[in-house]
Amino acid sequence: MSRTDIEAVDEVNTAFYEAMERGDFDALSALWLEDEISCVHPGWPVLSGRGEVLRSYALIMSHTDYIQFFLTDTKVAVIGDTALVTCTENILSGGPAEDGGELGPLVGQLVVATNVFRRTSQGWRLWSHHGSPVLTDSDEDEEEDSA
Repeated sequence: MSRTDIEAVDEVNTAFYEAMERGDFDALSALWLEDEISCVHPGWPVLSGRGEVLRSYALIMSHTDYIQFFLTDTKVAVIGDTALVTCTENILSGGPAEDGGELGPLVGQLVVATNVFRRTSQGWRLWSHHGSPVLTDSDEDEEEDSA
């Protein structure tokens, strides 16, 4: 394992989030392996196979007018031809436009993610993405109030 592998994986991981921010489905698709892949979006069941995974991103992109990721706590590990990235996705997103044509209210969300990459002849490609929501203090207070 070399420092350049870690840098290359970090670059592809960043490119994944940048493609989401731009709503660039073609760029996002190109970052995934061609064979069996999997994805878990927060609150969703496991999605398997390239068609199902990429359909989910097309659906998310078509229903999200604005999204920005601020990645923190990013850690990259490379063993052979497999790489593991863990990070915290600090997400800011905007819903559908209101009647006046303005962007809907911005919503913040905290998600911890694990991204698994495999080395290919075309470079590092995503094999699996798993995102889990992080409960904040306000989330816990709401659950206690409703109990």
